[in-house]
Amino acid sequence: MTLPDITYTLRTASPAKTRAEAVVVGIGQGKKDVEVIAGAEDVKAAYGRRWRGMLATLGVSGKAGEITRIPAGEELGAQLLVLVGLGAVGADGTYSTDAVRRAAGAAARAVPNATSVAVALPAQTPELVRTVTEGYLLGGYTFTSYKSSDKSSAGKKNKDSTEANGPSDVAILSPIARRTDAVTAFEEAQIVAQAVAGTREWVNIPPADLTPPAFAEAIVHVAGLVEGVETTVYDEEQLAELGCGGILAVGMGSAAKPRLVELTYSPADARGHIALVGKGVTFDSGGLTIKPGGSMATMKSDMAGAAAVAQATFAIARLGLPVKVSAYVPMAENMVSGSSYRPGDVVTHYGGTTVEVSNMDAEGRMILADALVRAAEAEPDVILDVATLTGHMVMALGEKVSGVLGSEDVVGRVLAAAEVAGEQMWPMPIPEWMDERIRSSKVADLNQHDWIRWGGGLYAAAFLREFTGGLPWAHLDIAGPSFNSGGASGDLTPGGTGAAVATLVDYVREMATDQ
Repeated sequence: MTLPDITYTLRTASPAKTRAEAVVVGIGQGKKDVEVIAGAEDVKAAYGRRWRGMLATLGVSGKAGEITRIPAGEELGAQLLVLVGLGAVGADGTYSTDAVRRAAGAAARAVPNATSVAVALPAQTPELVRTVTEGYLLGGYTFTSYKSSDKSSAGKKNKDSTEANGPSDVAILSPIARRTDAVTAFEEAQIVAQAVAGTREWVNIPPADLTPPAFAEAIVHVAGLVEGVETTVYDEEQLAELGCGGILAVGMGSAAKPRLVELTYSPADARGHIALVGKGVTFDSGGLTIKPGGSMATMKSDMAGAAAVAQATFAIARLGLPVKVSAYVPMAENMVSGSSYRPGDVVTHYGGTTVEVSNMDAEGRMILADALVRAAEAEPDVILDVATLTGHMVMALGEKVSGVLGSEDVVGRVLAAAEVAGEQMWPMPIPEWMDERIRSSKVADLNQHDWIRWGGGLYAAAFLREFTGGLPWAHLDIAGPSFNSGGASGDLTPGGTGAAVATLVDYVREMATDQ
């Protein structure tokens, strides 16, 4: 369980007449004044002439994320009215899905003491029903596994990270609640939100408790609960037999030995085949190219790509999408010891390619290389890899935008899926002259890293491309948006964000429609 134990329903009830303890109503900055969303006009009408004066007295502006709590009195069926700001209305008179998602997330944190909540935000299409549902569920996510519930349990983990005060019943109000497509969107949104929350949960676990062996066990455990997903786990001895030199090189410095988990979802009516590869460095000290202390603080999140790939696979299976998925999750802990890999080492990867190593903190590409060759051997229609790969991408795009590189058509489809999923991604190039840089080693086939300051994110993608067997492929660098070091905002909560999960699911949804 990674989300609060709440019963969610989709209803057509009037916001003014609902008997929930709290009713959440969206308001925005209209062209002339603060306006209530379409479908919740009866709340405004219930207050009559006092509505405008009440909002003015309370300083309500309708700006994005603004929360105003008002005891409802006799005007409404609910006891508490919560106004959540959507920001400025668009030129077409509607609010963007991003604004709706963020408002839903903020609303989830605005009613911690209500036992039942009705949510009246823009939900007049199936797409908006999905947006409100996902936004509310994810905005209410908390990670409390390591919080002591009382003094007597100090230092002990709670059994469930979602044990907290909050509503037990939440109704999403929508004028199309009885339509089949709305119900489908509502139900599927809960599956995707669960996968995103599951990714957040794994990313948030302290690295001492989520070593490669423990992470592999966690994935196998969840896979056992999902019909149709099969798993295979390779330990360090089996990896040596396979010749996965990259995974072994990175993991050899740690007492917690590396793993490779492979997941397969093979529906009988599969209309396509996708391979997903996720970077699973459970903690990155930088190895012998050791990071400064401050840079290690969030390095438990260096396995966010692996978590996203595994959870996306589970969501795809739960949704029953008719696309075969082969997922590859290489795991290692990059530590410092007498057995750490060294600058100048030459590593032979799965498939035989040799790589000269110069930067132990460029470990992600090393473990991904083995997994990518394994993925290519499965002959999928497309390969997508997800990784917290480079600080260069964060410098280029900031902390909220993922970079996407690879085959032009695949990159385009990833960006389209990201737009539907509500995730910010941006295309980046792999220039032809990068080939010269990655082949600059005098002793091996490829050079892992060349210490040239510029274009490091592009270099890393060019390196990975060498292991894809020429298949259609895209690399998603989620180093920036995978972890939120700040406070809660919209549907994002502190810690792991679950970046790329929804995009992967929507990419496969689109594949399922291909003929």
